[in-house]
Amino acid sequence: MTFTLMQIQIPASGNHCRNNIMPTAKIQTKHGDIAIEFFPDVAPKHVENFKKLASSGFFDGTLFHRIVPGFVIQGGDPLTKNATNKGRWGTGGPGWNVKAEFNKTKHSRGVLSMARAMDPNSAGSQFFIVLKDSNFLDGQYTVFGKVTSGMDVVDKIAALKTDANDAPADPEQARMTKVTYSD
Repeated sequence: MTFTLMQIQIPASGNHCRNNIMPTAKIQTKHGDIAIEFFPDVAPKHVENFKKLASSGFFDGTLFHRIVPGFVIQGGDPLTKNATNKGRWGTGGPGWNVKAEFNKTKHSRGVLSMARAMDPNSAGSQFFIVLKDSNFLDGQYTVFGKVTSGMDVVDKIAALKTDANDAPADPEQARMTKVTYSD
């Protein structure tokens, strides 16, 4: 007796692909726009979370507050809207966490992944864009999208002068003026 196993793909709950068109976002900065394509098939909760936050204006006016050349630029902390909170940059969030959706997508250049604390299920609003292939992050952070255009903008932000805490020396140069989401 033999059995044949068939592998089929079933869209994950919350998949927002429409006619095989992936949802996207645009991050506007003073250096230009960064276009993102999301992966709802492997990280539906994270894509839905980003959609909710972007659609509410949560990200508008926040900074890429952590800039590590050759590694990542990180943003999405609401505390970065106010310079008086600088000592707390990197600690803010939306008031909820999203359960990890680790997947097999590699942390290659241009990948969008969720930042988190030590708890794997502590991602909220902070995300990072990978500047250089970083396979040591694979399986530890939720990849949920990739940059489709504007890596030159990402590289300009990554080249900004930073302080001893990897924060931009001139925060206005690292500000996300508007973040929009499209299904």
